[in-house]
Amino acid sequence: MKPLNIILAVVGGAIAGAAVGLLFAPEKGEQTRGKIVDILREKGITLKKDKMEQLADEIAEELKD
Repeated sequence: MKPLNIILAVVGGAIAGAAVGLLFAPEKGEQTRGKIVDILREKGITLKKDKMEQLADEIAEELKD
């Protein structure tokens, strides 16, 4: 396995784990999505505001199911 794939897998796992932790926290959905956006930015994922919010919404929806 290539080192880049391993790094991407670790970063992806960290983001998913953080998202799951936030979604199970007893907060409103809007606050939770805001925290997801903050974490994504901290990880260096930069998108336009509407795309970042869309990604956070998609993560939130996937974790509800």
